[in-house]
Amino acid sequence: MSKRKVVYSDKYDVDIGAHVFPTKKYKLVCERLLREGLLEEEDLESPHAASEEDMLLVHSQEYLNKLKTGTLSFEEIFKLEMPYSKEIVRASYLCVSGTIMACGIALDKGVGIHIGGGFHHAFRDHGEGLCVLNDIAIAIRKAIKAGRVARVMTIDCDLHQGNGTADIFSDDDEVFTFSIHQQNNYPFYKPKSNLDIGLDDYTGDKIYLNKLKRHIPKIISDFRPQLVFYVAGADPYKNDQIGNLALTIEGLKERDEFIFETSRNFNVPIAVVLAGGYAADIRDTVTIHFNTVKAALEYGRFQVGGNG
Repeated sequence: MSKRKVVYSDKYDVDIGAHVFPTKKYKLVCERLLREGLLEEEDLESPHAASEEDMLLVHSQEYLNKLKTGTLSFEEIFKLEMPYSKEIVRASYLCVSGTIMACGIALDKGVGIHIGGGFHHAFRDHGEGLCVLNDIAIAIRKAIKAGRVARVMTIDCDLHQGNGTADIFSDDDEVFTFSIHQQNNYPFYKPKSNLDIGLDDYTGDKIYLNKLKRHIPKIISDFRPQLVFYVAGADPYKNDQIGNLALTIEGLKERDEFIFETSRNFNVPIAVVLAGGYAADIRDTVTIHFNTVKAALEYGRFQVGGNG
């Protein structure tokens, strides 16, 4: 088996005070992967800050200038839902680069894994919902611009609808956006994805998995993506602090395995980002993310080629 490459930076762990967003989760997931022998230190690839050119593939110059100079308005910080700091901006730039790297690894090796990323609420000209920069959209735009792919699909399984991603690609025929989420939850204004599945409160494993199994193979078959971006949120979990879905850890594990198995069946490379996770016990969030990476590493044992 060729050397695995998993993207991670310890700089993702930023002190934002008492907050629901546990930035230390990335470090804890990485430590567990190393401790249980799924990864070795040499498997980890550290990102460098993404370039301004990459940022401008999605975000406006005005917004980037505000981030760099710390001149976001009160309203913009309120929408972001966390305090502004240079450390947060630095981590966000690194995270964009990490997702770009995972995208490249996926296209080269069949699977790209980023222990981070998935900030799908960021719009072109502002951040929202803990998301400063839309790393998914930037990585997709960069891969398309470079001619590496012509059709990309996002499979967003975060608790929350991927409003920023849906808006950015609303008029883009090269990108198919799919989101399955709790309907009666943030964001309250939901720009249309190509396919949205809004779930009732307290939806559990059976209904959730049945909906995935009904829709995912069909949309992949119809759209024929050359790359899938899997946004593997841990927050549909039943004990998440800001969600009201009812999936178990085993159900989320089955979700991951199904997404990777389906991608393999269609011979399509897949890049995975971890996205949200706010369980009352952070160990549960770490376990859910750990299981996602474990499933991705298992998927990576198989050689995956392009699908034309």
